[in-house]
Amino acid sequence: MPREGVYLTNAVKHFRFERRGKRRIHEKPAVGHIVACRPWLEAEFDAVQPEIVVALGATAARAVLGRTVRIGEVRGRVLPPDASAGASALPAPVLVTTHPSALLRIDDAADRAAAFDHLVDDLRTAARAAGDG
Repeated sequence: MPREGVYLTNAVKHFRFERRGKRRIHEKPAVGHIVACRPWLEAEFDAVQPEIVVALGATAARAVLGRTVRIGEVRGRVLPPDASAGASALPAPVLVTTHPSALLRIDDAADRAAAFDHLVDDLRTAARAAGDG
């Protein structure tokens, strides 16, 4: 997909962290933050009118689909717009994949390379579903 045809956003706008010395370590958003940010996400959907929504990681998937999902169960599959547990259908099909930062935490080089290949395959699937690949 050409970069100019991609809209990137954070499904949850609030950044929770824990201080460890001078570092800020990311914490998973609370469900309340996910729910509170949903109106902004819906406004972005309305403004952008996406052909496909790619949810990078469990938090994004929860925010977009309105329900908890196991990445391994839905990863790489294009879910129909009615896959949402919310009151309204999604504006486009959704593809859930792993968050790219998860790859950085894989110690074994072969496992990390395989996970990267899966992520690339998922993004290619999204591009085909959007008609860009």
